[in-house]
Amino acid sequence: MFTVKIENKIISHCETIIKTHNFGNRFTANGSKNQQLTGIIGQSVVMSFFNLGLVDGTKGFDNGVDLIVNNKTIDVKTMGRTTHVRKSYTNNFLKLQDHFKTDIYIFCSYHKTKHELTVCGWIDKASFIEKRRFYPKGSIRTRTDQTTFKTFADLFEIDNCHLNPVFSISDLKQQL
Repeated sequence: MFTVKIENKIISHCETIIKTHNFGNRFTANGSKNQQLTGIIGQSVVMSFFNLGLVDGTKGFDNGVDLIVNNKTIDVKTMGRTTHVRKSYTNNFLKLQDHFKTDIYIFCSYHKTKHELTVCGWIDKASFIEKRRFYPKGSIRTRTDQTTFKTFADLFEIDNCHLNPVFSISDLKQQL
């Protein structure tokens, strides 16, 4: 894992984009504006690693493809947190996104108060399917701190320890 400080201009850009575009265009489980903002920030930061600009929202729904690198379709999945990420932490993935034509998932965590993005690792879709755990809508999930939440949709989980480790931006770029 590696962590980068997010530039204020990226956060400001994403806040503006969220006000002018609706990124929740699925038939259900679209996420709040705050959750959408978390995702757009994560996606924009990763896009900036590859000099692909920032999310602009003008192309509409992306069918789960946030960027293409070396002819591989990539979906950046970002969870918002208020703590530093640990290897034992889990990443969530909504089942309804499973059908998208994505080759690779990059899992990230956005520290909401420190404005930092941690790239937890990446995994190809076939390996993700092998290693993930499924929880139906309404399941009670217990976090490592023993707090719980009820899943609002069918959900897959994968732990950070099951992702391909990355140690820097250049390492991520080289691996992909």
